[in-house]
Amino acid sequence: MAVKLAGKLASNQAYAVGKHLGISAQKARLVADLVRGKKATEALTLLRFTPKVAAEPIGKVIASAIANATENKQLNLNDLVVSDIWVDGGPIRQWRRFAARGRFRPLQRKSCHVNVIVSEEE
Repeated sequence: MAVKLAGKLASNQAYAVGKHLGISAQKARLVADLVRGKKATEALTLLRFTPKVAAEPIGKVIASAIANATENKQLNLNDLVVSDIWVDGGPIRQWRRFAARGRFRPLQRKSCHVNVIVSEEE
């Protein structure tokens, strides 16, 4: 995915991918919708005070995308915008636990992949 994405980016865009984050994709999408289209520094500040579990790992992915933009492509930090962010489902770890009357209860531990594109607004 990352190799396919790298060829399609413009010169004023950078990206980061966070894989196998230990939270369900549905919960992570709620947080991703908060920061889509906002300035990058504003998005990090917003995520720092958001009381959701997914705010910390998504903040780390956005910070990585910002670092890629400033270090690798020499883009200005104050002009960066979270232009695109999407969350895909990851692998699900499944197992069973004993329950009453000789039954099993299925347990699922879900994960997700977060993709962030930051671009320099003109």
